[in-house]
Amino acid sequence: MSDRVVAEGSQLTIHFSLALRDGSVIDSNFDAKPATFALGDGNMLQGFERCLLGMREGQRESFVILPEHGFGQTNPNNVQVMPRTAFAADMELAEGLVVSFADAQKAELPGVITAFTAEQVTVDFNHPLAGQDIIFDVQIVSIGEES
Repeated sequence: MSDRVVAEGSQLTIHFSLALRDGSVIDSNFDAKPATFALGDGNMLQGFERCLLGMREGQRESFVILPEHGFGQTNPNNVQVMPRTAFAADMELAEGLVVSFADAQKAELPGVITAFTAEQVTVDFNHPLAGQDIIFDVQIVSIGEES
């Protein structure tokens, strides 16, 4: 293992996986090209970045990221009931269907249909991983110079 240690601004190349407590893998690049980024550049949530600080080149660790340090807690205010007429009449609705909406700034905002009737549709705008503990398995492939 190298003497190089991850610090703020380090250029990192990592292999990682994100999984739920039940073992379901959400994302992984262990069987693919590693990811390269600068620590603190906004490509990774702070809760994940904090785990990397102090790790050495070549080191592999697993961390449990709690919701408040990952994708947040589920917010009941992010679940909206909308009239069915807000959707195209020929749109085939299904529970679990992800629909794209525009927020007040016209940015894309995905929502998941959780229930629907002929009169109304319930849409959950929480991040799909909100409220979940995430198992973050990471290996530091290399540490470059700080940017």
